[in-house]
Amino acid sequence: MDELDKMLERARDAEVPTGLMGRVLEDALAVQPVPRPAPQPVWARLREAVGGWQGVGGLALATCAGFWIGVAPPDYLPGAAQDLLGAEYAAADVGAFGWALEDIE
Repeated sequence: MDELDKMLERARDAEVPTGLMGRVLEDALAVQPVPRPAPQPVWARLREAVGGWQGVGGLALATCAGFWIGVAPPDYLPGAAQDLLGAEYAAADVGAFGWALEDIE
């Protein structure tokens, strides 16, 4: 063990050649992986895909309007929907959910 200690002490005291340390550091930097940016969360990628916060706001507004029109359709909407579906469906008095629009007394 004493012999090993002496050998390590001599190695510690020895001068490193001037170009050796530079070449070792250059090689070490060459094999290190390139840092990549952290992956974005799914919601951030989705937000950017629809156009940022303006797109998210527009989608939220369209969703609310569509839901409201589905729950409480305007008076003219059933007639327009029946015109689009055709005359064979115009005789059926059916609402948006497929229920008959009969008054239950």
